[in-house]
Amino acid sequence: MSIRGFKMGEIIKFEGQASKFGFKRVRKNKTVESPDQLQLFPRRTAQILNLALELGRFDQALLFDERGDARAADLYRQAIEEGDCVADAHCNLGIIESQKGNTTKAFDCFTTSLKFNPRHSEAHYNLGNLYFDVNDFRLAQVHYEMAVEVDPAFANVYFNLALVLSVNDDPAAAVTALTKYQQLVSAEEGRKADELLRELRASLTAARNGVRKA
Repeated sequence: MSIRGFKMGEIIKFEGQASKFGFKRVRKNKTVESPDQLQLFPRRTAQILNLALELGRFDQALLFDERGDARAADLYRQAIEEGDCVADAHCNLGIIESQKGNTTKAFDCFTTSLKFNPRHSEAHYNLGNLYFDVNDFRLAQVHYEMAVEVDPAFANVYFNLALVLSVNDDPAAAVTALTKYQQLVSAEEGRKADELLRELRASLTAARNGVRKA
């Protein structure tokens, strides 16, 4: 994927490492295991079902969701009907709808999440990603900025915000966002931003030199 930034009529193309971070699922119950965790003795299906029965409806949905089980969507809908973590359930259901290619339903899920909790950082971030995907970079920027306002320690949103800022003709703000991203992550993770930072700073230098020559 490439991102184009516009400055004084010049088109700057950011390649390779400019791919944005994807959706973020809401995880409220820290006892629900991550599917990325190394499982030396994977649970049998029956054991997973028994564990699910011990959890609330939202956490049941989350358990299946993190294992890629299609039953998660219906469980999120049940959680919504039962009033269990309603904003969170709408948010995670929106990710599922987006992964199915149901963009309109995904938009509806994320915006409904925000109706229940206007300061839901993951819903703002995920909605920003959806607007990014349909090339509405202005609204993507608005929702990324809301996510940052609600959760200033949300590292990935700064990277995605920098991408839309570069497209929206604000490379200086993009540099600030990328710098903040690098401050919040490890040095290894921060290297994802190195190439883009170099290109943005080069574009700013070129723009300043062009102004001086004029």
